[in-house]
Amino acid sequence: MGLQLAQQLGVDHLEAYGDSKLVVNQIRGQYEVRHEDLIPYHEVALNIISTFTGFFIEHVPRLQNLEADALAGLAASLAAPLGTQHYVTVTGRDLICPRNNLCLQMAHAVPTNTDVNVRDWRFPFIDFAVYGILPEDPKEAVSVRRRSLRFYYDTATKTLYRRSFDGLLLRCLSNEEAAEALREAHDGTCGAHQPGPKLQDRLRRMGYYWPTMAADAVEYAKKCHACQLHADFIHTPSEPLHPTVASWPFEAWGMDIVGPITPPSSRGHRFILAITDYFSKWAEAVPLAEVKSSRVVSFIKHHVIYRFGVPRRIIHDNGPQFISHIFSRFCDKNRIQNVASTAYNPAANGLAEAFNKTIVRLLKKVVSSNKRDWDEKLGECPLGLPHNGTDPNRQHSILPGLRERSSTASRDTDTLRSA
Repeated sequence: MGLQLAQQLGVDHLEAYGDSKLVVNQIRGQYEVRHEDLIPYHEVALNIISTFTGFFIEHVPRLQNLEADALAGLAASLAAPLGTQHYVTVTGRDLICPRNNLCLQMAHAVPTNTDVNVRDWRFPFIDFAVYGILPEDPKEAVSVRRRSLRFYYDTATKTLYRRSFDGLLLRCLSNEEAAEALREAHDGTCGAHQPGPKLQDRLRRMGYYWPTMAADAVEYAKKCHACQLHADFIHTPSEPLHPTVASWPFEAWGMDIVGPITPPSSRGHRFILAITDYFSKWAEAVPLAEVKSSRVVSFIKHHVIYRFGVPRRIIHDNGPQFISHIFSRFCDKNRIQNVASTAYNPAANGLAEAFNKTIVRLLKKVVSSNKRDWDEKLGECPLGLPHNGTDPNRQHSILPGLRERSSTASRDTDTLRSA
């Protein structure tokens, strides 16, 4: 009755309060409606709620519902004087459709998902910023007043922002917007199926915020089928960190080949040539149909030298394409130390081998069902690695261009000293 009256009065935004926890949670979709006689009423209520632009319902304990109890007691206490007559008009209203209608034919269905959500968490901060209104709950009012110092409301765009620790403004998202942002950042374009902590850091770098972002990111990653299917099983105990052997960015690179990969891609690619910087852990990878020394030289020119400068040394295994005359002459011409790992033990090149496992695991998450588009998805994999700009705990949080200039400057200094 109350919902129909509000609908007839033309109400756009409605806030409802009830002392029945069962009914309130059924409207929210948190509880199921199991009784068949109540299902038609529940469907009518949801249809009316869908006509409102905004709807919010909250459970109020019976002992705290003083205003409603006072109105009910006032109506019951009113009594007409003895000997007087009053005419009362009684009207009937059908709350549900007739039995022969379709709504009762679907009475066996148990709705569990609705569009009714809890109140937007941004509203208390917006009310305090614009109107100076605080919640009635004293504890919540103190929390809103204390936390509001880090929020900024733009009246022109009607958008709430939160200041991060580094001074950037993060756009505050609603529950629906947060779910869409999680889906796009995790398995959307260039998502690469990051785990929970990395997914949260990626969302912050995208400029988004909501209070439960950390827990929601971890929960979303746990529910991803591809992540659970191709995740690593780590059974080895943790070890202390070891110092890196590189003293400057882009000074030393580890290079290796992944493959042959089965099935080959639709373009005939069967191998992956990958190279990783020892200092910054920046990675580059390209698909290849055949691994020749000329292709390796071209790869180093276009993906390493032209972008990050001439490296000091390149570490690789004893593959024929790495110990050939063409590759050795190229390294001598550019004064690059051509370092090979231990013979008959390619795993000695630990960084390159670790990157190979990582890139194969990421490819399994992003390829389609036919698995022949892995060469097209290869460009998305480095974006999901912790050393390519998405790890919050990395030590060297600088841009590749800046690292390149610092590396070039260090090599120039060494050249002057040797001269």
